[in-house]
Amino acid sequence: MRKNNFRNIAIIAHVDHGKTTLVDGLLHQSGTFESHQNISSRVMDSMDLEKERGITITAKNTAIFYNDIKINIVDTPGHADFGGEVERSLNLVDGVLLLVDASEGPLPQTRFVLQKALLRDLPIILIINKIDRSDSRIKEVVDEVYDLFIDLDANDKQIEFPIIYTNAKAGTAHKEILDDSKDLSSLFDLIIEKFPGPEATDDSTTQFLITNIDYDSYVGQVAIGRLGNGTIDLNSRYSLCKENDVIKNQKLSACYTFNGLKKVKVESLESGDIIAIAGIDNISIGDTISCNENPKPLPRIKVDEPTVSMFFHVNNGPFAGNEGKFLTSRHVKDRLQKEVLGNVSLQIKDTNHTDVFEVCGRGELQMAILIETMRREGYEFMVSKPQVITKDEDGKVYEPVENIYLDVQENHVGIITEKLSKRKGRMVNLQNNGFGRVTLDFKIPSRGLIGFRSQFLTDTKGSGIMNALFDSYAPWFGNIPQRNNGVLIADRNGKITTYASLGMADRGELFEKVSTDVYKGMIIGERNRPGDLDVNITKEKKLTNMRASSSDATVVLRPPQSLSLDQCIEFIAEDELIEITPENIRMRKMELDINKRLSLKKKDKE
Repeated sequence: MRKNNFRNIAIIAHVDHGKTTLVDGLLHQSGTFESHQNISSRVMDSMDLEKERGITITAKNTAIFYNDIKINIVDTPGHADFGGEVERSLNLVDGVLLLVDASEGPLPQTRFVLQKALLRDLPIILIINKIDRSDSRIKEVVDEVYDLFIDLDANDKQIEFPIIYTNAKAGTAHKEILDDSKDLSSLFDLIIEKFPGPEATDDSTTQFLITNIDYDSYVGQVAIGRLGNGTIDLNSRYSLCKENDVIKNQKLSACYTFNGLKKVKVESLESGDIIAIAGIDNISIGDTISCNENPKPLPRIKVDEPTVSMFFHVNNGPFAGNEGKFLTSRHVKDRLQKEVLGNVSLQIKDTNHTDVFEVCGRGELQMAILIETMRREGYEFMVSKPQVITKDEDGKVYEPVENIYLDVQENHVGIITEKLSKRKGRMVNLQNNGFGRVTLDFKIPSRGLIGFRSQFLTDTKGSGIMNALFDSYAPWFGNIPQRNNGVLIADRNGKITTYASLGMADRGELFEKVSTDVYKGMIIGERNRPGDLDVNITKEKKLTNMRASSSDATVVLRPPQSLSLDQCIEFIAEDELIEITPENIRMRKMELDINKRLSLKKKDKE
């Protein structure tokens, strides 16, 4: 039975194509916010990191009412690293809005999410956004979208999608490019006309698939998902269907439905709606809540396997405990396990050491977001260089391979092709659009991409666009050269001095500024040739009776190169760690003592 009083839809778009801005417009024009409410822009990007980076990280849902029909909107991440969020959110919906920039066209991350939607046979409405851009090329972009659908093996029904043109910032939607529409009502009408209501029956067995988990300090774990069939009453008892077990007589403490960005408490919930419940402990994503007498679990959510792992260490450096609130292995482990509760694409594994944990995820960006979130919460820990997760089949080692899509200026094609070929990349396609820019497609092992992004931006002078997408597993590609240069390492504890920094000018580039506290084994810069160099960066100038101490005050030092967390993750080598604290990000050698490092190096050679 179709429930026409609901519409459940997801929005798919590439990073920064205006998806969250469009949701803002829909919320405002549906009357979700009162006229006196002062609402920040991009209300759906609730995490500070989302607003800073301009990307959606976690899938969030909101609800609006239009002509007495409740439209549940799920805002999905546009980056492949957060694919676990994408796959879950597509379980909730019956239709997809595909949002594409009128100038940039469909970019690779759009391709990733769209492919998932087409596999689920969801109907699609194409939204061409930012039509007011001076460099918009609407006709060509529509053709590119058709090409993308054909490339993804879309069927005839899927390829007959309706198109609507929007300016999300101004809050207007147009059926034809130059019509006189002043609001988004034509988009609302198209959603209700083209997307079906959910298939659900109130009278049958209760089936509620948990697709997301929130945490509330007052009611505990909150399960979010779509009520597939049946109803849920606050005062009834239900069974929790785990992967290998069914736990009966579960009592609920609260039932919620969504209105705007708020959860609204209700006594009962009807099928077809996106809902939330609280009161059941130890729930995990993919579980089903069903009736007590005759439970019928729904198929569990399957998510792509992780491809990258990093080791999280308890901080054992000389400055440990000076800046962070949460330092011990118990603190770090509890926080990582809490993250796994709500993030289905992450996995935590114990190692042979009690103070080291292996975290497996979908990419460097996902790891960087987790590390930065923990850092802001007051955690202090260390992380290793990302490594790819390999598979053993028939005695052979297989590693993940990615498709990378590059958009670069013509004069940069040579150097980029040379760098990628050294990292075992193979060119699949080259397209010169005749505008001075070239589109390149490469297949490359994931190992080859670790540390490549910063080099790519340097080589293209910041003008290149790069996107990566998981492709498949392939036999091990052999040795891939990583960072060519060595590092400058502090050989004692102390403060960096101007005199010592001046002496390093011809040895390489410093990462730390003068008067920064350093310790033995800490990385303070990049050397300008291969091989590491231990230096005395705390050396003071000896004073004599011939010269005043102020005579060197006019010396001008080159400012240090300050690395962000993402750049540090790309920069470090296998034998190095990043020390993360709420106030600082430092790089260091795994083994701080130079003599022990040298003896380990000798052992490795033998």
